[in-house]
Amino acid sequence: MTRALLLENPHSAADEVFACAGVDVERVRGALDEDELIEALDGVDYLGIRSKTEVTARVLDARPGLQAIGAFCIGTNQIDLAHAAERGIAVFNAPYSNTRSVVELAIGEIIDLTRRVTVKNSRLHRGIWDKSADGAHEVRGRTLGIIGYGSIGTQLSVLAEAMGLNVIFYDTAERLALGNATRMPTMESVLREADLVSIHVDGRESNGGLIGAREFAMMKPGAMFINLSRGFIVDIDALHDALVSGHLGGAAVDVFPEEPKANGDPFTSPLARLDNVILTPHIGGSTEEAQYDIGRFVASKIGDYERTGSTDMSVNLPNLQLPASDESRFRIRLIHRNTPGVLARVNQTFAESGANIGGQILSTRGQIGYALTDISSQLPTGALETIRMMPDTIRMTVTPW
Repeated sequence: MTRALLLENPHSAADEVFACAGVDVERVRGALDEDELIEALDGVDYLGIRSKTEVTARVLDARPGLQAIGAFCIGTNQIDLAHAAERGIAVFNAPYSNTRSVVELAIGEIIDLTRRVTVKNSRLHRGIWDKSADGAHEVRGRTLGIIGYGSIGTQLSVLAEAMGLNVIFYDTAERLALGNATRMPTMESVLREADLVSIHVDGRESNGGLIGAREFAMMKPGAMFINLSRGFIVDIDALHDALVSGHLGGAAVDVFPEEPKANGDPFTSPLARLDNVILTPHIGGSTEEAQYDIGRFVASKIGDYERTGSTDMSVNLPNLQLPASDESRFRIRLIHRNTPGVLARVNQTFAESGANIGGQILSTRGQIGYALTDISSQLPTGALETIRMMPDTIRMTVTPW
């Protein structure tokens, strides 16, 4: 029986999809450390994680039987993608499934911070009646600065503009401005002009320490800061100092440099107990709708890989889909090193064995090549062994139709 291990509690919709693909599911409630993960992966074909489990090169080397990894989230920086590709392990994620949920949380926090709801709420819980308009504003007419104008940043831009906010943004990539949003030449120009700054960058290593004391000092006195993207991009101590000094008027933080592995574990932060700060436990994409969509989407990608070898939307292998032919009897999936002549040698080997190729497709990505070959004759076992022993072969899988 093909087995999948799911960590960190992805939506149960994934189990239904896996069952349809003939994959048996085992679940572990929280994240696992490196040694625990290696032990748990014994005999496992597919691994499902969220953001807290680190899949290192050591884990991948220890479990060569692993076929694919599903990240039931947007980010994949917790996985050694290059090493997974070198081991012939496909990686899939859900790049767009929780976009709306993150954007709606950002919109809510923009309003709460601008109206000083956090401060009023905290004081009223302490029995202090503070019915004052001091420091409270409408969002209409204020300027929202967005750092990172990808799928989340662009949707936030559209909804924010509909609420009357002026939108400026910066992205390292060339992005088309939506609506009346204005692209700024530098991140610093966004920080200096915005009344509210919302960060939506990806988890690449170069974004580490993106926002620190220098950047907070550039922001307007009384400006608000929101981070719903990655914990390691912001210097939390510098944010604390900017808030306590009064330079920043408030902040909302959903992601942290260090996070508990499981629900119920203790959490500490320098930002705790500040009245003008919203702290949430990494729930930007944690709506029932988003988690349902993510569960089905990632499990479906792995299910397609199990059945047909499709790597559509894989983040580390060449993206391939080969329609099935009625005459095909076997599908050969070959992950190999991207060196000249590999496919020619494969086809020559099949030809010499008398195998009939009913369909074939090849693509490369960096140092990795991936080929799907349909055989419409008897399975050429000798040829398969020859191909398996080729020095450029990383992994070969045979699927009967």
